[in-house]
Amino acid sequence: MINSEAFAKRLEEILKYYDLSASSFAEKIDVGRASISHILSGRNKPSLDFVMKIVKEFSEVELYWLINGKGQFPKNNETTPPSKKTQPEKKSNQNYKISNDQNLQSEKQLSSEVSKVIVFYKDGRFEVFDEQI
Repeated sequence: MINSEAFAKRLEEILKYYDLSASSFAEKIDVGRASISHILSGRNKPSLDFVMKIVKEFSEVELYWLINGKGQFPKNNETTPPSKKTQPEKKSNQNYKISNDQNLQSEKQLSSEVSKVIVFYKDGRFEVFDEQI
């Protein structure tokens, strides 16, 4: 389960990094301002939908870091957020095809060992299964 207090601190870190108020952040991820307030105060835990909206809107936010605090923020180790440099371009919903040769080459380069599985439930809960040593 998510530690609400630790999650709130990571959320505050995101707000500070992007220089956003809670209300402008809520607007960016399309949630009510009260949702942000309740999560920051520890009253409510974030839903899966809430977490996914953050990860979708802010590409520098790593899902595993946001949920567990492990990993890094920002993803790319830059000190200036992209919003301060230039506006990020909108991603299109185009599907890209990879040729069989490229796909086979990619598979050879990737390790086939599973280290973690995250199960997301429709009610907003999730479970993380780490590799057992």
